[in-house]
Amino acid sequence: MKKLPSSLLLASLALVCGAALFAQTTPPAKKQPAPPIPGAGTGGNTPHFTTSMVIGPNRKDGSRVTITYGRPTAVHPRKGGEPRKIWGGLVPWDKADRLGADEATLIVTQDALQIGATTVPAGAYTLYIVPSENGVSKLAFSKKIGDWGIPVDETKDLARFDLKKTELSVPVDQLTIKVENETPPTMNGVITIKWEKTQFSLPFAVKK
Repeated sequence: MKKLPSSLLLASLALVCGAALFAQTTPPAKKQPAPPIPGAGTGGNTPHFTTSMVIGPNRKDGSRVTITYGRPTAVHPRKGGEPRKIWGGLVPWDKADRLGADEATLIVTQDALQIGATTVPAGAYTLYIVPSENGVSKLAFSKKIGDWGIPVDETKDLARFDLKKTELSVPVDQLTIKVENETPPTMNGVITIKWEKTQFSLPFAVKK
C-alpha cells in the first residue's frame, strides 16, 4: 500500500500544530465578540488538542494516526457557565456537524486505513459527523482540508462510515476525541468521540 512520506506527514503536522498554537497564543482583537454560532465553540478561543497514536506493536512496524480538533464544552462560553444541551441541541440530529470548533477537524494517517469494506488512502482528511438519535450515526472523511469548520462541505466526501453509539455513565463536559490502539497492540485501532453522555466509536485497521 502507498505510504505517506515522513516528510509530508511532519509538514502536515507542523502546519496544523502551528495553526493551533497561533490560535491559542495570539491576543484577541479589541472588539466585541461575535454572537454564538450553532456548532461553534468559544468564538475562536476554544482550546485545541492533538491526539496521536502509533497503531501497531511498536514504532518501527506500526503506523501513526493523528487528529487535531477544537474542544468546545457543554457549558455556554458567554453565559456564566450555563449548561447547554449538546446532542439534539448545539449539535442537531441528522445534520452534518464540524465535530469540534474553529478550524475543521483534521485527521492525518501515515498508511492506508481499512474501515469495513472501504480503504482510506494515506493522507490528510477533514472529519465531520452526522449524528442520529434513532438512526445510524456517520463519520465522514472529506478530501477538502484546510477550511474553517463551518459551513460543512458535504460534496467532497471520500466516504462515510457507520458509528457505534453507546451511553456513558459519567458525562463528559468537553468534546474528547481519541485514537486508541488495541491491547495488546495490533494493527487495529479505534477512533472514539465522547461528549455529554454519548460515545461514538469507529474501529479501523492499518494497511501496510
